[in-house]
Amino acid sequence: MLKTRFTEMFGVEVPITCGGMTRVGKAELIAAVANAGALGFLTALTPGSPELLRKEIKKTQELTNKPFGINLTILPTINPVPYDEYRQVICESGCKVVETAGNNPQPHLPAFKAAGVKVIHKCVTARHAVKAETIGVDCVSIDGFECAGHPGEEDIGGLVLFPVTTAKLKIPVIASGGIADARGLVAALALGCEGANMGTRFMATKEAPIHQKVKEALVANDERATDMIFRTMHNSSRVARNAISQKVVEIERKGGAKFEDVRELVAGTRGGVVYDTGDTDYGIWSAGQTQGLIHDIPTCKDLIERIVSEARDIIRNRLEKVVA
Repeated sequence: MLKTRFTEMFGVEVPITCGGMTRVGKAELIAAVANAGALGFLTALTPGSPELLRKEIKKTQELTNKPFGINLTILPTINPVPYDEYRQVICESGCKVVETAGNNPQPHLPAFKAAGVKVIHKCVTARHAVKAETIGVDCVSIDGFECAGHPGEEDIGGLVLFPVTTAKLKIPVIASGGIADARGLVAALALGCEGANMGTRFMATKEAPIHQKVKEALVANDERATDMIFRTMHNSSRVARNAISQKVVEIERKGGAKFEDVRELVAGTRGGVVYDTGDTDYGIWSAGQTQGLIHDIPTCKDLIERIVSEARDIIRNRLEKVVA
């Protein structure tokens, strides 16, 4: 066991989270993470409706009696999303932690607080983390530039972003992006964080509900196998490098690209086909630079036990030896 303010606040054994991942954060993975002592997050919007989310929560509760949370990503969409209904389902579910991302979660905080739900808000800059603390969130997860998905537009890596953020906040901070093993966890703790978030690493586990060929691609790829797309549109997103991502990058390099120019290439339905069929070139799918640190496809239990064991070894043996 590794004890931090994070583990104490959320009642878990290990200072590791599996953050919300679209089409990946489902019951079988999140229950496995919870049973291994870490904190996983179901992705609220993945099931497709508030009622289907209710069923996914119940399914997860049948697979574990340990704490897990719900990710609620709040973004502007063409078709309105009933966020208030999703929030109500979360509050009624018995889950006591939610991970918010995207837009300001402030409108949802009173309801979460009234239901006894603790809120972790995902941020990509220190100033946004400071704002999140002032509005009353319980914890912040800060994404470095190495992460999969949307790292923001300031391109600050975790080695700088993590200590800059922890120096400004009193609430616990979780390091996210660029972490896939014990070395990353120990580094995060050394930089002032109370835990580490992993996404890409959990995709390459036996319980991850994605095709085996996608998992094997994560093992085969190295740290260079990502592309940053939507850079010219100021909505940067790190994805696995493939035929589609390269097409998007090429279109953007020509200049003047608009979202309409790549809409069909980056459609979420195409990414879903990747996860379902294993055709890793069919659509866009998220993956971080930690691909270079992934060398196997273990169970969540084996992965987390390995990380904890190796972290203890690093702290007790390797680091003690450098102290005169």
